[in-house]
Amino acid sequence: MSKLTFYGATGTVTGSRFLLEVKDLKLLIDCGLFQGPKENRLRNWETFPIPPREISAVILTHAHIDHIGYLPRLCKDGFTGPILCTHATADLAKILLKDSGHIQEEDAAWANKKGFSKHSPALPLFTVEDAEACMEQFSSFHYGDHISLNGDIRLKFRDAGHILGSSFIDIKVTRGEDDSRKILFCGDLGRPDRAVLREPVQVYNIDYMVLESTYGNRLHDDSPFYDDLERIINESIERGGVIIIPSFAVGRTQTLLFIIRELEEKKKIPVLPVYLDSPMALGATAIYENSIPSQNLSSRVQTIMGKQIFRTGNLKVCESRKKSKGINEVKSRAIIISSSGMITGGRIMHHMEQRLPESKNTILFVGYQAHGTRGRSILEGEESVKIHGRYVPVKAHVESISGLSCHADYNEILAWLMGTNRGPKKTFIVHGEPEASASLSDKIFEKYNWDCAIPEFGESYILDL
Repeated sequence: MSKLTFYGATGTVTGSRFLLEVKDLKLLIDCGLFQGPKENRLRNWETFPIPPREISAVILTHAHIDHIGYLPRLCKDGFTGPILCTHATADLAKILLKDSGHIQEEDAAWANKKGFSKHSPALPLFTVEDAEACMEQFSSFHYGDHISLNGDIRLKFRDAGHILGSSFIDIKVTRGEDDSRKILFCGDLGRPDRAVLREPVQVYNIDYMVLESTYGNRLHDDSPFYDDLERIINESIERGGVIIIPSFAVGRTQTLLFIIRELEEKKKIPVLPVYLDSPMALGATAIYENSIPSQNLSSRVQTIMGKQIFRTGNLKVCESRKKSKGINEVKSRAIIISSSGMITGGRIMHHMEQRLPESKNTILFVGYQAHGTRGRSILEGEESVKIHGRYVPVKAHVESISGLSCHADYNEILAWLMGTNRGPKKTFIVHGEPEASASLSDKIFEKYNWDCAIPEFGESYILDL
C-alpha cells in the first residue's frame, strides 16, 4: 500500500505540492508557490509539512511558478535529492527561479524603503543565490524516456500540451509478474488546436489520477480570439491610449507575440511598438525560439518558410530597469506585455500604477485571474486596487480574452478523459477554486460514473499501488 498526501493546490489554483509515498520512496510531485489571497501566500512562509531532507526526489510537471516556485526554499531548508523534469522545463526553470528570486529581493527592498511591510526588515523568501544553487540538483529527460526510480518504480514524462516542456507524470509500480499499478499526475492540461503547442497526448491504463480543475465550471469563449485581439487593439488606437497586458512569462507571452505577428502580416492591425518588459518572458521567449522541433507542425512550417514566429514587426525588448522606466514616456499607440499575469508582482506593478488611472488606456487580461489577486479585483469591477502600499483608481478600459488560455475547459477535460481505455479507481480533483473543483467532479461522475475525491489541505489517501 502507498499514501498520497495533498500539501497544496487544494481549494485554490496555486501551490501545487503532492507527496507520494510508495515502497521506500517519498516523491514530491511539484513544489509550487502559493499565490492569491494573503492566507494562501502566508503558507509559503510556513515550515514545510515534512522535513525536506526526507524527500527522495521532486518530480515537476512544468515550469510555472505555482508548480516550481518553492524549490529554492525547499533546497535551502535541507532537500538534497534530484529534481526530475523534461529538458524544456529545466531550461525554463533556470530563468524563472532566478528571476523569481530577484523579484523576491526587489520586493523586500522596496517594502523596506517605503516602510509598508509589517516586518522589519522585510526579507525575501529566497534569493537569486538560492535559486542558482537549487538548479545544481536538476536532472532532465525527453518525453517517453524510461526512468527507473528504483527496481519496481518507473517514471515517464508525457506531453501535456500546456506550455513548452509541460508533462503528465506517469508513474508505474511493478508489484509482481504481470501485476502493476499506475498513477498519473496531470499537472495542467493543455488545449486542442493551439498556436505553437502540440495537443495533450492520450494516456491509458491509469489506476489513479490527479486532475486539475482550473476551468472545471466554465467554458472558454467560442469567439475567435484572433478577432477579439484585433478589435481590442484597433479600438485602443482610436481611444489614443496604450494597451497593457499582464501576461504569464512562459507560454502566454509567446502565444501573444505569435498572434500579434500574424495579425500584422495579415494587415488586420497596424505595426505598433510592442514592449516586452519582463526578464522572465525575455529568457523564456529565447528558449521557445530554440525549441521549434518541440512545437506543433504549423509553427515548424512557418519556421521552415523563414519566419521568426515570436518577433513582431516592431518588438522592443526591455532588459534593464532603465528601459522599463522609459516606457512611462509612451502615451499612445503601443502595447506593453509584462508579468506577472495576475498582477501579483514584477514590473507589471509599475505599469499598472502608471496606466490604471487613465481612461484612454486598456488593460487586457489574457489568462486566469485567481481569487484574491489584483487581476481578479480589476476584472470584477473594483474601483481601486492596492499597489505598493497605496490605492490606485481603476479608470482604464478593461478587456478579457479567455480563448488564449492554455488550460482546458471542462468540455475539453471531459473529451480528453473520454480517450482513456478505462476509468481510474479514483480521480483526485485539485488545482481549482472550490466551485470549479466541485463542478468538475460532478460532471465526471455524471458522464463516466468515476469515483472522484476533492482533497483538503494536508489530507492523505491510501492507494493500492
